[in-house]
Amino acid sequence: MLSRHCHRTCEKLFGAAFVNVQPHSGAQANQAVFLSLLKPGDTILGMSLAAGGHLTHGAAPNLSGKWFNAEQYGVDEETAEIDFDALLDKAKACKPKIILAGGSAYPRTLDFAKFREIADAVDAYLMVDMAHISGLVAAGVHPNPVPHAHVVTSTTHKTLRAGRGGIILSNDEALGKKINSAVFPGLQGGPLVHAIAGKAAGFGEALRPEFRAYIELVVANARVLGETLIGRGVDIVSGGTDTHLVLVDLRPKGLTGNITEVSLENAGITCNKNGVPFDPTPPMVTSGVRLGSPAGTTRGFGTAEFVQIGNLIGDVLDGLAKNPEDNSVIENKVREQVRELCRAFPIYQ
Repeated sequence: MLSRHCHRTCEKLFGAAFVNVQPHSGAQANQAVFLSLLKPGDTILGMSLAAGGHLTHGAAPNLSGKWFNAEQYGVDEETAEIDFDALLDKAKACKPKIILAGGSAYPRTLDFAKFREIADAVDAYLMVDMAHISGLVAAGVHPNPVPHAHVVTSTTHKTLRAGRGGIILSNDEALGKKINSAVFPGLQGGPLVHAIAGKAAGFGEALRPEFRAYIELVVANARVLGETLIGRGVDIVSGGTDTHLVLVDLRPKGLTGNITEVSLENAGITCNKNGVPFDPTPPMVTSGVRLGSPAGTTRGFGTAEFVQIGNLIGDVLDGLAKNPEDNSVIENKVREQVRELCRAFPIYQ
């Protein structure tokens, strides 16, 4: 009964004819789709990690890059947005079985209709991984991939803000049967019922008007954060964001992602080092950091607070650029301001 309720709520939220709510994670949701549609050695075409893709879309260290012939597409060097002409040429050349859309660090709106047009041109399945934007899709502030894709996967705990896990969606009932068999018994054992309960609770919340208001503020806060950083002389990949994330290119400041991540953490600001398009550095170093607005927005921060956060990040970056060996003076000063800000927005009352 709980599982049926979760299914119905998810179907209503995303307008999908088929859903599977059992995947334990987004990675396992992706693996289940691969298991249902591919054979070892088949070609897949996904966005490269440096361009904003995800490990499970064919990166060399991942199962998807080991079991399949993984080809990659990227972004335009000037705009840092997807180059669909180059993607079409690549697809015609490598003839993939699956084209993957979506990623973990792409800040712009995805044109799912254009992706489907390219997939149809080369007789490929279109698979959309909306893990990072599913909350935006649910709220209607980002286009819904379900009408365009053969299959859609997502995590449930990022911008969707439900319990941790994964889901698979499709409007193709026959494909849905294959996916069900791939999830169980193909990939997983028994379902995690407590996780399904958490998903159902989150899907229910996402259907409420308050969730749309929350997501609208998430996007507004991310835009303000990006604009504030640009005003501080920070290079933002693609010049801004349409989503919840801001990708910072640190190369103009002579910094790397790994040391910047640590310095910001010391200052009380959590982010992660991240590759940027055409990044010359190794994945454990990187030339960028990825920033997001959902956690702060959930805490109650609005645009004024994100202007402040942007300036605090700018202070840390400027200090680190001047003194990369020891930024402790700036870190300590910023950390006190972060604490003061958080005290004004307590998590529990």
